[in-house]
Amino acid sequence: MFIVNLTYKSKLDQIDQFLNAHIEFLNEQYELGNFLASGRKIPRTGGIILSNVASKSELEAIIEKDPFKQNNLANYEVTEFVPSKTCEELEFLNENR
Repeated sequence: MFIVNLTYKSKLDQIDQFLNAHIEFLNEQYELGNFLASGRKIPRTGGIILSNVASKSELEAIIEKDPFKQNNLANYEVTEFVPSKTCEELEFLNENR
């Protein structure tokens, strides 16, 4: 499992110009089953994506398709982790199930 931490490096008016394209990218990844959750940070300095793809290299290739990445609007930090404890609703993520 991966946490993708996006940090904007452009002003929000530039981010907003590509927001609809970014949302289309997210929608496509949800349809493909690659993303589990996503949303903006508060304050609005970027966003977070939770992904369950098989490998970091696969996720990095997916990120390259993000309009925010393609237009150099955000930095991306990818953290891999192995869920070992979850609430009941997220038990499907637990490696010990």
